[in-house]
Amino acid sequence: MFSCDSGLYFDIVPNNFQPGVFVRRPKGKELSDEEMIDFYSNLARKFGNLKAKYKNAICFIFNKDTIFSSDDDVLSGNSFIITSIPHKKQVKGFPLDCLSVNEKNEYYYDIDKKVEIIGIKKGFEKFFKKSLEKIKNKT
Repeated sequence: MFSCDSGLYFDIVPNNFQPGVFVRRPKGKELSDEEMIDFYSNLARKFGNLKAKYKNAICFIFNKDTIFSSDDDVLSGNSFIITSIPHKKQVKGFPLDCLSVNEKNEYYYDIDKKVEIIGIKKGFEKFFKKSLEKIKNKT
């Protein structure tokens, strides 16, 4: 059995403004897509464009005595910017995508993102290979 989770973190933002795993529920209130766009675009106005990163964590339970977990950077996405100006394109259920730009200030809706997905996939593959190798060496 295994589980994964991710959280959103910003550079130079005080801890009380860090969403972490509560991306849709900052300050404990569940936000609609529109409310999320308003909340995070206002946060970007308050602190300037926000350098952001989704950090991923994984836990693999082989049995009750053999558990592996990791939150290494290789499992996480690349840094990006949350801007205060939403893209005209918005996809239901993914409100922050319309506020996400790369370091060149290009909206992700306007560019190809496949490279990052491949990098994250390799990080998860490495985690499982390493875990399974440890299990193999125990037997």
